[in-house]
Amino acid sequence: AYVRRDGDYLYKTWASSTRPSKASLKQLAATDWQGLTVIRTERGGADDSTGVVEFIAHWRDEQGNLQEMHEVSEFVREKGRWVYLKAQAS
Repeated sequence: AYVRRDGDYLYKTWASSTRPSKASLKQLAATDWQGLTVIRTERGGADDSTGVVEFIAHWRDEQGNLQEMHEVSEFVREKGRWVYLKAQAS
């Protein structure tokens, strides 16, 4: 969704209890994302209701410099679909 710059898809796949406004997601989706490296996953299988993904995301800032963000994200099932809940506190 980020690479495709699809703010509507981000909105639909963000947990209703924590999702920001559509306008802020469209701005976030406009970021020049370069790649994603998954470090690990926990749970998230067919019989689970929660899951965790640790990753490093890469993007270019306004000056064209490559940046990265390390995050551990929590996911939950809502109506049978996996959605992003929040980043774990570090």
